[in-house]
Amino acid sequence: MMPLRWRRQLAAAGWMLGLLLALPSAHAVTITDDRGRALRFDQPPQRIVSLLPSLTESVCELQRCERLVGVDRYSNWPASVRRLPQVGGGLDPNIEAIVALRPDVVLLSVSSRVSDRLEALGVKVLALDHKTHADVRRVLGVLGELLAVPPEHGAERVWRVIDAAVQAAAQSLPQRARGARVFFEVSRGPYAAGASSFIGETLVRLGARNVVPPELGPFPRLNPEFVLRAQPDVLMVANRSMQPMTQYPGWNHLAAVKAGRVCDFGPELSDVVVRPGPRMAEAARIMARCLAEKYE
Repeated sequence: MMPLRWRRQLAAAGWMLGLLLALPSAHAVTITDDRGRALRFDQPPQRIVSLLPSLTESVCELQRCERLVGVDRYSNWPASVRRLPQVGGGLDPNIEAIVALRPDVVLLSVSSRVSDRLEALGVKVLALDHKTHADVRRVLGVLGELLAVPPEHGAERVWRVIDAAVQAAAQSLPQRARGARVFFEVSRGPYAAGASSFIGETLVRLGARNVVPPELGPFPRLNPEFVLRAQPDVLMVANRSMQPMTQYPGWNHLAAVKAGRVCDFGPELSDVVVRPGPRMAEAARIMARCLAEKYE
């Protein structure tokens, strides 16, 4: 028969184990996404599908790239994510392919139309939106909390790098380029980066002025005539499709075009400058270099 002392020790151990199992997980978090929906995670997700390049890049910059098991077709940085299964685009993802990857969570934009369909299939969805600098910092914090990365090693570290890079880029700009009136086309339409967007906020910090006022929203679609009336000093174009910008009626008569003050960013640079995430530091340097070169 087991000695009484051993029986008491086993009973105490069993009681302690029961108590520990009854307690909530040390890593359990409840996160409210930008739709206002609360999601509980008992532990940091180990299998993540990202349907937005900026969120893919943010996960990797938070040192959790190995958790990604699938990405959208546009996620291409860092290079390692190009080897992951692609599950379509943010607006037209392959639902079956996503479910087959057995994700603990799917990261996507608030504008995605597939959130309800995925949730109906039992897939957790975290919808995030980042149009401004403050949004980017907040989203980094949300992802850091989700992935159990301490802020000082994760979100705040990444944001400090971005913030310092924007400040350094501004300080590098020659005085003659300050105050330049800029029109930034983020995609064909033209869709513009307004003053209230993260791109617009970077331009302001660089000392430039945005010809698209904040009341038009962060990324409005404009009539090409708007730009003719605004007569910007510099045009910045995120030209992933490499189409000639002067296809818009009358734009070949713009003073900025005639003077050669156009920065036509090709696909690789476009990916950098239009994504609200960790590469905003590099984006600030690209935009500052554009302004400096046009006012040499």
